[in-house]
Amino acid sequence: MISTLIVLFHLGLSLEPRTTTMAGKFPTPTILAEPDSVVTKGQSVTIWCLGTEEAQVYYLYKEEGSKSLKTQTAFEPGNKANFSIPFTTEYHAGLYHCYYYSPAGLSEQSNALELVVTGFYSKPSISALPSSLVTSGRNVTLQCSSHQGYGRYILTKEGEQNVSWTQNSQKHPNGQFLALFPVGPVTSKHRWAFRCYGYYKRTSQMWSVPSETLQLLVSDSHSQDHTVENLIRMAVAGLILVVLGILLFEAQKSQRSPQDSGCR
Repeated sequence: MISTLIVLFHLGLSLEPRTTTMAGKFPTPTILAEPDSVVTKGQSVTIWCLGTEEAQVYYLYKEEGSKSLKTQTAFEPGNKANFSIPFTTEYHAGLYHCYYYSPAGLSEQSNALELVVTGFYSKPSISALPSSLVTSGRNVTLQCSSHQGYGRYILTKEGEQNVSWTQNSQKHPNGQFLALFPVGPVTSKHRWAFRCYGYYKRTSQMWSVPSETLQLLVSDSHSQDHTVENLIRMAVAGLILVVLGILLFEAQKSQRSPQDSGCR
């Protein structure tokens, strides 16, 4: 295990990305977040920078400024470094890059990592149109809505990472801001559970509290056909019983009528 030391430079580091002519000598680093790039406010998250064995120092910075926010120095060469955020706040939401320094110079910066922090605004509502009971193979429309003036909504599918859809919101005459998400075709082979978040366009990495979970109930079309057939059979059988009951009643009535005449 490589021993490392994390030193915080609050916009005070003079070294900036791509300031050396040796940049690009080694592979571009990879940046990722653990456990996920979408975290709840107050949750801890670790940002990893994956580089090369020759790397001596790793740097992490946000796009808000060109100077590094954090640096991690390896006492021995190492192909990765981690930057821990023990308690996420609105300050940590944003776009991150990392790069590293080796004896040959400074690497290129990594691709952007979008760190999203949730839990800042009231939760929206989620519903299915026309119903959460869906026939297998059919499509359904999910609606996210709120009286908050969210500019966009994010629909996420539970159980699958990085599966989400984004839609701009529209203001409804009733005063709600809503977005519609077509989903499908829905099958019974998977779990169809969804939640949605709202956010304002000016702070796209700060999301609301998640909505309640909406679980779609998937019914097989063949079983529905059998159910309808059984209902028809039951209705016909019931009608036959009613007719037989009426005929039996009439027969008994006609038998009593002659007896009543004889008694007179």
